[in-house]
Amino acid sequence: MSHPDYRLNLRPLGTPRGVSSVVGPHGFGASPGDKKSKNKSTRGKKRSIFETYMSKEAVSEGLKRGALIQGVLRINPKKFHEAFIPSPDGDRDIFIDGVVARNRALNGDLVVVKLLPEEQWKVIKPESNDKETEAAYESDLPEELCGHHLPQQALKGDNDSPDVIIEAQFGDSDSEDGHGDTQNVLVDGVEKLSVRAQDKGKEDANAPVTKDESTSMSQDTKALSEKSLQKSAKVVYILEKKHSRAATGILKLLADKNSELFRKYALFSPSDHRVPRIYVPLKDCPQDFVTRPKDYANTLFICRIVDWKEDSNFALGQLAKSLGQAGEIEPETEGILTEYGVDFSDFSSEVLECLPQSLPWTIPPEELSKRRDLRKDCIFTIDPSTARDLDDALSCRPLADGTFEVGVHIADVSYFVPEGSHLDKVAADRATSVYLVQKVVPMLPRLLCEELCSLNPMTDKLTFSVIWTLTPEGKILKEWFGRTIIRSCTKLSYEHAQSMIESPSEKIPEEELPPISPEHSSEEVHQAVLNLHRIAKQLRQQRFVDGALRLDQLKLAFTLDSETGLPQGCHIYEYRDSNKLVEEFMLLANMAVAHKVYRAFPEQALLRRHPPPQMKMLNDLVEFCDQMGLSMDASSAGALNKSLTKIFGDDKYSLARKEVLTNMYSRPMQMALYFCSGVLQDQAQFRHYALNVPLYTHFTSPIRRFADVMVHRLLAAALGYREQPEVEPHALQKQADHCNDRRMASKRVQELSASLFFAVLVKESGPLESEAMVMGVLNQAFDVLVLRYGVQKRIYCNALALRSYHFQKVGKKPELTLIWEPKDPEQEPARQVITIFSLVEVVLQAEAAVLKYSAILKQPGPEEESHGALED
Repeated sequence: MSHPDYRLNLRPLGTPRGVSSVVGPHGFGASPGDKKSKNKSTRGKKRSIFETYMSKEAVSEGLKRGALIQGVLRINPKKFHEAFIPSPDGDRDIFIDGVVARNRALNGDLVVVKLLPEEQWKVIKPESNDKETEAAYESDLPEELCGHHLPQQALKGDNDSPDVIIEAQFGDSDSEDGHGDTQNVLVDGVEKLSVRAQDKGKEDANAPVTKDESTSMSQDTKALSEKSLQKSAKVVYILEKKHSRAATGILKLLADKNSELFRKYALFSPSDHRVPRIYVPLKDCPQDFVTRPKDYANTLFICRIVDWKEDSNFALGQLAKSLGQAGEIEPETEGILTEYGVDFSDFSSEVLECLPQSLPWTIPPEELSKRRDLRKDCIFTIDPSTARDLDDALSCRPLADGTFEVGVHIADVSYFVPEGSHLDKVAADRATSVYLVQKVVPMLPRLLCEELCSLNPMTDKLTFSVIWTLTPEGKILKEWFGRTIIRSCTKLSYEHAQSMIESPSEKIPEEELPPISPEHSSEEVHQAVLNLHRIAKQLRQQRFVDGALRLDQLKLAFTLDSETGLPQGCHIYEYRDSNKLVEEFMLLANMAVAHKVYRAFPEQALLRRHPPPQMKMLNDLVEFCDQMGLSMDASSAGALNKSLTKIFGDDKYSLARKEVLTNMYSRPMQMALYFCSGVLQDQAQFRHYALNVPLYTHFTSPIRRFADVMVHRLLAAALGYREQPEVEPHALQKQADHCNDRRMASKRVQELSASLFFAVLVKESGPLESEAMVMGVLNQAFDVLVLRYGVQKRIYCNALALRSYHFQKVGKKPELTLIWEPKDPEQEPARQVITIFSLVEVVLQAEAAVLKYSAILKQPGPEEESHGALED
């Protein structure tokens, strides 16, 4: 797992940065992050803090003329006064400075901005010691906004079982975005975690921000080249409120007991400091809150913003509910789900009435006659051992001429989900199942997910199949699509399939395998797995020869206590040949279906594109690697893949460095997106950068992704099973956008769930020691990738027992020299030099009751003059 977002309830619950903790008589205070508002809270009369939004007509006109720009707002979680939107020309992002310029827009909203005059643009100092501003906006952003596409963590958990295993098929991406196994890189709130109350001189969550890295433009900086200027803008309109307007946090009394407001409102302090503080009516609060506020100091509440007036720094809200104690898994999880707008309510009776009512359900005879009957074939599923929603099955039959008939058989979910029904509407609205560490929030009711649609063994199931005739090298000779009926002969786990691959000539003992139907033998299944493995190896090799990219990152799997549900331990998930086998055939099926539906409906195909990376960031990274003596070629996905694989040995140091570089090169990657082919004019934009293919879609996971259900319907129409789609491309695009939004939200929720469990693990089992590799060096801190756990942390010099420390640049390489305070006064102090790619020992330790933890460096022994790493 790369780096989770330790955002919920992890920092001191003080004033959000950029909002004063002093509430004036009219409920607005100064905003330290914003010079303009300093003198606005004059007593006695209400002055507007925020500009009135432009009219819809003026906005529409301004966007047409190019005088205004629209984009998704990202607020920097480390520096709350900073926000950005992507630049339409693909250059450096447009900067939005301060709460006032943000004009009440929240993280993720689709906003319209107006550029400020050039003299107000942000100046980037080229040789600033501490590249924190740069890092923050380029890499420390939530993946859903800055454009990493990171496949779903997909933890398929069984509550009765202590071993919750990450789904190795990488949930719902089939690793098609080059990130096989990643989670988010450098994301929200991480810097805050290493800050402890007693550490002096550090950034405090409540402190005004000093702008040491960048300054407003003055006359003497006019001479600076254009490159060091960043366009700056202000928000003039919110096109779409994508943020849920819900937040989790803590209730407090107002500071000024004598104000009128004190008698009417309490103050809600969100855990996410990108959300403003909120006034909530006292009548919404618990009855004894005013008399016993301390009783609620550690209680998590959910609050929804209902209004945010122009004359107030604080929004108005309503308390939705009390969740329970901060730092406990279930309240925190419910908070995460609510904040990201995940519907985890029970399915309504109208929805459940759409399901077959007489159980057990059997396939109607008229349906049998319409389908190709594959029930006698040797077909099986390969999934995590705890999986219950089995979407896909495989078959492989050797033919007389040395070729193979290979089938991918996908649950025919669209049969059970009539278009336009209540069930269809709720599935379209949820758009995806959400996999948390301890449970799944399903897209469809359990009866469908786990019984009717799930390809459980030894029962007749309705499927949609792609069947090829393949050579042993994986070359396609024939291809067939159609509705089928199968009877899976066994349910293999990845471990079962792996042991078959690893013992090609030995018979696996029956007791080590799951039950196999009497019509087929374990030898037949074993042989089919081996044949699939051999073909998959060839397909995979060819994909990389053809220029595909993969950025595998460390990903955590947790073992949970079956009684308490608390994490007992965690390990880096191992991605093995059995995972790769399934992945290759899912990719093949998705590509085949993409071509089929696009040929049939060039205006109405639902496809999936992956835009190229952000070039400026990518080129900067290549230049940086060059200075570090590593030559990287990022001219194409394939070239980057070759660079990442060729420069590494298999010793511990080389593997660690590969993890760090993989992490770095994930940052400029954009997200893969669903889109309707009729909406994009330029077919070059259909391409999938990481897979390096012209057309791709999602077909293989309809139980947990609504996009796949839509693709199934298109494929059925292309094959003449149903009437041609009459939907307008723009209506289809709207649903595609919704699928993209929900997918991003589910990804964040999954990452937050993993980070929540990891924080609990540090609290319960810590301190945890691990080797780490340095990823970045600042003038008073450095960032590390903790190798055993795949998390990234910032380590601050003044949290360490140092006599002194010194930052310098050696050539262009930043370097921190640490002089440790000796444990024994008789000894000489140890000296440690920290550079990028240094290997260091770190300790992760819990802080306070809420889920917050920091990393510190383990002090080297007196004899060790450590340079961290060998010069490579």
